[in-house]
Amino acid sequence: MKREDALALLFEFTESDSLRKHAFAVEAAMRAYAKEYGEDEELWGSIGLIHDFDYEKYPDEHPAKGNEILTERGIPEAIRKTILGHATFTGVPRDTLIAKVLYAVDELCGFITAVTLVRPNRSVSEVSPKSVKKKMKDKRFAAKVNREEIRGGAEELGVEFDAHVQRVVQAMSGIATDLNLNP
Repeated sequence: MKREDALALLFEFTESDSLRKHAFAVEAAMRAYAKEYGEDEELWGSIGLIHDFDYEKYPDEHPAKGNEILTERGIPEAIRKTILGHATFTGVPRDTLIAKVLYAVDELCGFITAVTLVRPNRSVSEVSPKSVKKKMKDKRFAAKVNREEIRGGAEELGVEFDAHVQRVVQAMSGIATDLNLNP
């Protein structure tokens, strides 16, 4: 899957600026991990872009509806299985590195965005693992973000939590202007 195809799919189904920005953040994090592990950055980034493409139109059927759409469009099973696995409730095992990374970065990208938006300067590059952990303790802050998935994602991936947060912050910092998360 090429980035331009993933972008077309994202823009076809997703009108919300915030959900598109989330897709870009996850793309950046996926690309950073692909580079770290010597994997295909284009593929990993494209999966990050489309992992939630169906959520806005089909929130109650996500990601199953997305899987149907991707199947109809001839997207390979391995990509579809990776995307299905990012939603724990599907029961699809995350038995590949790419699936584990997608799961590990998805909720974290949303949480880092929330942490950034309450900072005085709204700069993602200044978010630290310490500030993320502090906000995770406040259950009222970004209450819909699943903290167990954030911690569990890093554990499943086998990476130290602070290093994981730092890698995702760095990835998001690289596209901070696109995310509107810079001073």
